[in-house]
Amino acid sequence: MLIWIVGTLHVIASLTMVGLVLLHSGKGGGVSDMFGGSVGSTAAGSTVAEKNLDRITIVAATVFAFTTLSLGLALA
Repeated sequence: MLIWIVGTLHVIASLTMVGLVLLHSGKGGGVSDMFGGSVGSTAAGSTVAEKNLDRITIVAATVFAFTTLSLGLALA
């Protein structure tokens, strides 16, 4: 029964992670950034919404990591 609960929590955490990562704003400008094309770009600070989104993503990633480990140990 515990494996079903942790497995369901794992699926929810994984779908949440996908959604949260897609909500983040992109930082790069494409292929030119890989080769140093964005030297003149400013390092502007994140907005409050972006910082909160980062925090929620970290919590979801932590839940995902713990459920992965617990499922791995339970099913081994």
